[in-house]
Amino acid sequence: MNVAIAEQEVKIGRNGLSGDLVVPEQATGVVLFAHGSGSSRHSTRNRYVAGILQQGGFATFLLDLLTPAEEEIDMATAHLRFDINLLAERLTEAADWLDSESATGDLPIGCFGASTGAGAALITASERPSLIKAIVSRGGRPELAGAALAGVQAPTLLIVGSRDHEVIEFNRKALVNLSCDKELSIVPGASHLFEEPGTLQEVARLARDWFKRHLNART
Repeated sequence: MNVAIAEQEVKIGRNGLSGDLVVPEQATGVVLFAHGSGSSRHSTRNRYVAGILQQGGFATFLLDLLTPAEEEIDMATAHLRFDINLLAERLTEAADWLDSESATGDLPIGCFGASTGAGAALITASERPSLIKAIVSRGGRPELAGAALAGVQAPTLLIVGSRDHEVIEFNRKALVNLSCDKELSIVPGASHLFEEPGTLQEVARLARDWFKRHLNART
C-alpha cells in the first residue's frame, strides 16, 4: 500500500489561496478538490474522500477557493459561492500550479467537485483539456458550467443521491450536454450531503475506481 507523506499547507496564486497537498509515494495522479457552496478545504466529506484516494495511490490537493476576507463577505451575502466563473478561475490557477510544481508536475490531474464546485471543475476542464484528465462530481451542480459543458473532454462521473431529486434532474440535463465519456451514478438512499450510513463510502469507492480507470499518464 502507498504511504502518504505529511500534509503540506501551501499558498498559491496572486490571492494567496490556502491549500493542503498530500503526495503519496509513487503517486499515479493528483486530484484537485473543488468544495461546494459555503464549504472550505476543511470539508469533512471531501477530506474523507481524499483519504480513500490517497490510499489508492493518488495525490490530493484541497483548496480554499475564496480568501478569508471573501469568505466573511460570502457568509453575509452568499453570492461569491455561486460566482462560478470566479471559482473556475481560481481552480484553473490551481491546476496550473500543480502542473508547475516538481512534486506533481509529472502527474495527470483529476478534479473532484462538490455542489457548485462541480460546475467550476467542468469549466476548468474545458479550459485546460491537456491538463484535466478525469472529473468526478459529488452532489454537484454541473449545469452551472453552462456552455462550457460542450467543451469538456475529460471522462466525467456524476454522483447523486437517490433522495436528492432536484439535483438528479440538474445532472440528467447536464449529462445530455456532455460529449465526453460520461456516466451518472445514483447512490441508493442518499440525500444531498450523503449523510446516511455507507453512502459517503460508496461515493469514495466510485471516485477511486473512476480515477483509476481514467486518470492515466499524460501523453
